[in-house]
This record gives sequence, structure tokens and C-alpha cells, in this order.
Amino acid sequence: MEEIINRVAQSALTTLNLELLLHPGERVVYDIKDNLFQGLILREKDFREFVKTHDWSQYDGKNVAIICSADAIVPTWAYMLLATKLQGHAHRYIFGNLEALEQELFQEAIAAIDAEEYRDAKVVVKGCGNIPVPTYAYVAIMQKLLPVAASMMYGEPCSTVPLYKRPKV
Repeated sequence: MEEIINRVAQSALTTLNLELLLHPGERVVYDIKDNLFQGLILREKDFREFVKTHDWSQYDGKNVAIICSADAIVPTWAYMLLATKLQGHAHRYIFGNLEALEQELFQEAIAAIDAEEYRDAKVVVKGCGNIPVPTYAYVAIMQKLLPVAASMMYGEPCSTVPLYKRPKV
């Protein structure tokens, strides 16, 4: 009987799974509309009292998207004041919706990659997983690794789509 050889396991391919780089903290939305007087305006005195007495520890380790879903004019300082309380509790907080938060988290994860670890590597960027990886994350990883990788592929090690191969000099 002929021995079965796993050539994928023996290959020099380096698999990069973007979803494993992402911060696992819960994603939550803080909607400032809940602080508006009659759903229309932000009263400074009331808002400052809320900010002072609110239990900010509930955001410990979470990723927070700050929005205002009401059609109201909210002064910029109000968002800045929220940031002073989320700092030290939330892992990451941004002004924007959950999609913008996810983009920020992917950007943070990709920025933390040491590109030198992929120098001259044949990199396969994993294409399927449990967490949907947005297209911008795939483009960002290409920008990060193209200058150092020998080749870049997309998919799974057993079935890849070749994207780039460094020209021989």
C-alpha cells in the first residue's frame, strides 16, 4: 500500500488567518440619544451629571462604537467627554457605527503585525472562517506584506488563488 503524504503540511507555506488577529472583546454601541432632553438637545448640566455617576466599568475590555441615532445636534465636546470615561475601561472606542469599529479593530490588528516575520515567505491569506473578514482588511494585509513576502495567495493551503510572486532579479 502506498503511503499517503500530506504535501500541504510539508510545504513552506505560511498561513495568515486575519480573524485570529482580531481583538475578541465584545462590540457594543453607546448611543448618545439616550442622554438627549426630549430626544432633541443635550443639556450640559444633566449630561455632566450622568457622565460623573454612570457605571463605566460595564465597558471593561469591550470595544465601543459611539453614535447618535437621533436627528439632533450634539456638541463635539460631548463625545470627547465620553472618551474621558471610556479611557481605561474600553479596549477601543471610536466615534462611528459597528462597521467603523470593526474596521478600526482590523487596522489595529494589521498594524501590530511585524512584517519582517513574513520576509521571503510564501503567504496564504486564509479566506474562510467563523468571523466575516471585510475586504478592506484583505487589501490592508496586502499593502503590509507585499514589500517583504516572496509570494501572496488567497484561500486555503490546499486550494489557493495566486495573487503575487516577487519577480526574480
